[in-house]
Order: sequence, then structure tokens, then C-alpha cells
Amino acid sequence: MNKTELDVLTRGVEEIIPKEEFLNKLESKKKLRIKAGFDPTSPDLHLGHTVLLNKMKFFQDLGHEVIFLIGDFTGSVGDPSGVNETRPVLTAKQLQENAETYKSQVFKILDPVKTEVRFNSEWMNDITASEFVRLASSQTVARMLERDDFAKRYKSQQPISIHEFLYPLLQGFDSFKLTADIELGGTDQKFNLLMGREVQKFYGMAQQSVITVPLLEGLDGIKKMSKSLGNYIALEDPYDQMFGKIMSISDKLMWRYFELLSFKSDQEINLLKEDQKKGENPRNIKFILAEEIVDRFHGEGLGKKGREEFINRFQKGNVPSEVEVIKVIIEGSESPIANVLKVSGMAQSTSEAIRMIQQGAVKLEGKKVEKKETMLTKGTTNLVQVGKRKIAKILIS
Repeated sequence: MNKTELDVLTRGVEEIIPKEEFLNKLESKKKLRIKAGFDPTSPDLHLGHTVLLNKMKFFQDLGHEVIFLIGDFTGSVGDPSGVNETRPVLTAKQLQENAETYKSQVFKILDPVKTEVRFNSEWMNDITASEFVRLASSQTVARMLERDDFAKRYKSQQPISIHEFLYPLLQGFDSFKLTADIELGGTDQKFNLLMGREVQKFYGMAQQSVITVPLLEGLDGIKKMSKSLGNYIALEDPYDQMFGKIMSISDKLMWRYFELLSFKSDQEINLLKEDQKKGENPRNIKFILAEEIVDRFHGEGLGKKGREEFINRFQKGNVPSEVEVIKVIIEGSESPIANVLKVSGMAQSTSEAIRMIQQGAVKLEGKKVEKKETMLTKGTTNLVQVGKRKIAKILIS
């Protein structure tokens, strides 16, 4: 492997464990089995997922075997990573429906011919009670409590269900069944990924190397991109909506997106940073990012079209590059836009909001709101403009 290929594989990576072992595997010229698992807990894949998928694609382009593992069994357990309470358990029907959407969306990035798509229910549904007990015997409670998530919850007397202890073991069992050479995951998955090494060792198998990638911040620039938080950009978002959401991120977050999402070289990105220092409007640099991402997921040319439509909607670009984020809590699954404008402070009252809508002074994602009955849905982030001066991203939760 040459230096350029290694630089591509390791760009933006948080950790490689153990690094020397990983490098030796690459130098061995062996066709490696690269595993990454995704629990189908929601129907949408988003740009945060693509940080990992892009790495898988690079391995695929280098001739290695890529395994896209859908955790339809582990999804019913619920990954405790990064949470301070027990996750709700999804039904088998919900998991199956979500899994089907994953299969179609993942091939926006990976080569369908070269990708091995697996479901961990293939082996978990057939595991015997005795084998399950044997797997559980490979680790101790003390080892599990070393995990930061569990330690914090135990210390604060938050409940930890027994099945949550099983999740890292099940993920490790997946690595054993798939004979993974390398497993990729987000930084919040580090404990689970290392457990894969432990389980493989327990079964007398060569241990996988581990690569962790950063968690991409969502549109709010604070928390990781997540559908439940409403701060996400879905791969299935229409091209104009995807373009608008990317344009709504802060100038600071833009560089984070360049690093983790763009296929531009480090040299190209550094030149863009120099342009900004010399006075280039960050909005114009963000156009370059948005065009690249939209073209990748919707087809060549739609990025340019999204840019033209964005400029036309927002009066030739007279939108501040830094847009305030306002969180609005609603009852139920949706709320009329007039009520949201009142609660957010974008209008002094519901009647004023309705009047502004009737006057054509309210825009949602750059498009004029025609009806006062327009509903905004919980879990979404909406770019709203009232009049010429008031503009904000409203997070509905």
C-alpha cells in the first residue's frame, strides 16, 4: 500500500487499535474482511452514517471484502452506547421495515456487487441456550462496568437492564461469526469494538483491528447527528432540502463537514481555508461543499441546480451565514406553523403569525408558506424566515 492510499484510509480517523497490527494486515496483501454494523433503529440513513460508509468504500476500492451488517437482532436489544437510560425496544416489524430502507440507501455509497449484506439474526436466531451461556461466561460484570456509560449510570443509581450487558457480547459474536479482520465504528462504539477482539480471542480466532471515526455533529453544531434530535440530513432528503440544510450549518462547522464528508484532498481544503482568510465569503465556500454532497447522492448537476434555486429563494444570497437555532417543544407529533412561530418568538402572537402568512411574509426552507394550516413535525429542523430580517433554524422536539 502506498502512502497516498494510507492517507485516504486514515484521514479523519480517531483511533486505530492496535495500529501496528493494522498496518501489518494491510502490508500482508491479504484480502481483508471489513465489517461495520448498523442497527435499523430508524428508517433513515443520514450524513453522519456516511463518515463510516465512506471509509468502507475506500477499503472496497482497494480490493478488500466489505460487510454491511444489519443488526436486526441486536436492534431488538438496544445499543447502550452514549445513553444514560435504557433504550426502548423496537418491534420485529419496525426493525424489518427499517432494515429494508437501509439496504436501498447504503448503495448510494457502496458497490452493490462487491458488498456482502448480512443480518445478524442469521446466526442469533439459531444460537442455543448453552452457547449463549458460554458466550456470557467470556466476560465479567466488573469488565462491563468499566464501560463509561454503565459506570455513570451505576454511580447515579440509574437502572441498567441485564440485556444491555449482553449487547457488546452480541456485537463481538458477530465479529466471530463473520471472521472480521477489521471493524469500523463511531467513537462511542469503542467498548463494543474492543469486545469483538475479546470474543474472537475467546473462540480461538485471530483478533480484529479496530478503527474508530468521529461522530459528525448535526445541524445545531453541538450534538451528534441524530434523527431523534431532529438535527440530521437524510440521504433520502430531496436535493433542494439537502442543499438548504448544508447551507444552514455554521461557518465553523463547515470545516468539520469538509474534513469528514468531502472527497477533496487536504491540499484542496487548505486552499479553501486560505481563501476565507483572504476575505472570501464563507457562504461561497459552503456552496462548494453543498454542491459536492448533493451531486454525490442525487446525481451530477443537481448540486448546481440546488445552488441556483437557493440563491433565487433567498434574494441572491442575503441570508446570514450564522443562523440562530431555536428549540421549540410541542405536544403531540406535529404543530401548526403559526403556533411554532409564536412559541419561538418569531411572532408576538398566533394571530400575528397568521397575518404574516396571509401576507406572504413567511418562508419555510426558502419557499413561501401558503396555508396557515401548514404543520411542522416533531424531530425536524426547519429553516424559517419571517419578513426580511427574522430568520432561524427551528428545532421541533
